[in-house]
Amino acid sequence: MASSSKPKSNYEVFLSFRGTDVRNTFLGHLYKALHHNGIYTFIDSEELRKGDQTLPALMKAIEESFVAIIVFSKDYASSRWCLEELMKIMECKEQKDLTVLPVFYKVDPREVRQGSKSYGKALAKHESKFGKDSEKVERWKKALFDAGSLSGWHFNDGDESELIERIVKEISTLLDRTPLHLKSTLNIESDDGVFMMGLWGKGGIGKTSLAKAIYNDIFRQFEGSAFLANVRETSKGCRDLVALQEKLLLEILLSKQRLVVSNVDAGTNLVRDRLCCKKVLLILDDVDDLRQLNALAGEGKWFGNGTRELLSKHVFQTHQKLKIRTDLVYSVLNYAEGLPLAIEVLGSFLCGRREHEWKSTLKKFSKIPHKTINNVLKISYDGLEDNEKEIFLHIACFFKGQDSQYIKKVIDSCDFEITIGLEILLERSLISMEHGIVEMHDLIQLMGMDIRRSRLWLYDDVLDVLSRDMGDCVVKAIVLEPPQQKEIYVEPNAFTKASRLRLLIMHNLHNSFQGPIYLPNELRWFEWAGCASWFPQFSSGPKKLVGIYMSKCNITGVPKQFKVSNYLHRPL
Repeated sequence: MASSSKPKSNYEVFLSFRGTDVRNTFLGHLYKALHHNGIYTFIDSEELRKGDQTLPALMKAIEESFVAIIVFSKDYASSRWCLEELMKIMECKEQKDLTVLPVFYKVDPREVRQGSKSYGKALAKHESKFGKDSEKVERWKKALFDAGSLSGWHFNDGDESELIERIVKEISTLLDRTPLHLKSTLNIESDDGVFMMGLWGKGGIGKTSLAKAIYNDIFRQFEGSAFLANVRETSKGCRDLVALQEKLLLEILLSKQRLVVSNVDAGTNLVRDRLCCKKVLLILDDVDDLRQLNALAGEGKWFGNGTRELLSKHVFQTHQKLKIRTDLVYSVLNYAEGLPLAIEVLGSFLCGRREHEWKSTLKKFSKIPHKTINNVLKISYDGLEDNEKEIFLHIACFFKGQDSQYIKKVIDSCDFEITIGLEILLERSLISMEHGIVEMHDLIQLMGMDIRRSRLWLYDDVLDVLSRDMGDCVVKAIVLEPPQQKEIYVEPNAFTKASRLRLLIMHNLHNSFQGPIYLPNELRWFEWAGCASWFPQFSSGPKKLVGIYMSKCNITGVPKQFKVSNYLHRPL
């Protein structure tokens, strides 16, 4: 047994592992990290396992530990020592309240639970040695199933040091606090109704650790259970929510075959229909958006009586401890006129805001003489920072229904912070994302087009601007893509005085002027498909062009002033 930094009579952590798989790699690094953080950890040596007389010592070490970490690796089940340890660990979990946390190291949890692949082969060898109906082997199988059903960490590939850091952090949190008060609050002995509870707080204070400990402690008292980790990260798009719905059903129903869910709405119906009579334990880790909750646990009647839900939230605005007067809520609903879209957008805007901010919003409404859905939706737009306003208007006027990666390239070239901008627009329900495509409700798009400001996308408007002096032109972006090809006459110097122009995209347009046009040096992005054989010209001096896309052109070469590093492929 390795030495420890604290002279205690019992251990804080017991490590169960298959030495030949991980001792000199992952396990060694994990032990060092625990030791470095002052966590008194039991780790045996190969010499200890050479005789049966050491088995009682191992069993005693398990009994004296507060936490057991089981590292399930490819050959774990091939060792009877490991399986005996595992049986003892699961026994102490039930009888001594030992906290058990599995690490699925390059194996799937289902392989452990179901005894498949390398675990199936190992168990078959044990059966050939001890007999197919051996009670010992059956106990090992049960221990594998129970431990494989626990929530822990799953590692296939990547940075092991990050995983080790997370493990040490969670162990440190567990050793510093106890979740007993949460267990009593959940009142799991009662089968009356469905109970939902949230853990709310800033990141890094141990919400996930507590939720995981509670889950592992009580999941066997339910007919089905699921621990959905990292909901925020894994539900960025609609398809990702579907994957979470499929995982929820798979874990609770213990189905060997994944149920295929076609879309979020179908998934909510399937969850409700399959689980409405089951007493389940459901933990949603890191929830930060109402749509996640609506897709995974929309209503209590989705589940059977006695069901318990625990929500671990980094920022889940609807559960912030802000008491808003009922009359203010009804006033806002009145302005929304019962329209679901307006309620959703206003709700996203007002969630988490204090009472004086609600009053200020209502006062703003009262000054609008003829309240329309456009006015209501514009309240959310007005609450955006300048960066998000610009990105919103670009999407509303030009890029609805386009590939998100293409949008990021174009808007990033215009010096906007596109990554955080899209996140904020998603949070405010002003855009949605499905299969990598940025979508926007028609009414929200009309609101943006009504604001429009310095953007042109209509054929007649573009012609009007090009036909007059552009010396004081405030236009920052022109995107013209008529459904059918049109003629347009653009003089060579038509754009040179548009000093604020950053974005110029022209498709399905044929310029009747057969010569190059001159572009302002401030332009960031230029697209014009089918613009004959000329290449755009720029004035002397520094240029800020980031992207240029010219397909279906008879250009024989690129001028020396341009340095081509890669080609831009515009998604169709």
